[in-house]
Amino acid sequence: MAFDFKKEYKEFYMPKNKPQIVNVPKMNYIAVRGKGNPNEEGGAYQQAISVLYAVAYTLKMSYKTEYKIEGFFEYVVPPLEGFWWQDHVKGVDYSNKDTFHWISVIRLPDFVTKKDFDWAVQTAAKKKKLDCSSAEFLTVDEGLCVQIMHLGAFDEEPATVALMDNYLQENGYVNDINENRLHHEIYMSDARKVAPEKWKTVIRHPIKHI
Repeated sequence: MAFDFKKEYKEFYMPKNKPQIVNVPKMNYIAVRGKGNPNEEGGAYQQAISVLYAVAYTLKMSYKTEYKIEGFFEYVVPPLEGFWWQDHVKGVDYSNKDTFHWISVIRLPDFVTKKDFDWAVQTAAKKKKLDCSSAEFLTVDEGLCVQIMHLGAFDEEPATVALMDNYLQENGYVNDINENRLHHEIYMSDARKVAPEKWKTVIRHPIKHI
């Protein structure tokens, strides 16, 4: 049975639809940075997703090649995630998607080293005939956060974020979003196969005690 991060770490991937405080450990990711509207057909965001999955599946299937990763075990590729921000905007302005900056990521198992990652980037580029040079090995230490499961379209997130903000106020915390700690989304649904009103998205914000 392949290891599934979503099932083994439910506290990070399957929160309830009410806010909860969570301490997120340091994790490694395949990451691609960019800016612009994520909905643009064939745009930078969609190209980034192609690169992420090419590298992710190259690592996942590495055991079928001559390249052996130390400590490897079979696993399900974790869900797509994204860190988002806009210049001079507190929080997120969903009405102006062209101004988004983003880091799109897929979590890496802890056994994947930078050397293994570099091999996967080169191998994916050759095999898929795709420029994967934008992929980077990124370590993120999120620490103390508030998170919630948002059900519905992305444009309806402000109402869910308001629930989180009220919860923080009532429990002695404040948001700590800054240039190093960002609005974070984890996409638990395949947007191509599921109706927008049924999309499940983990929204996670960095926080600190008042």
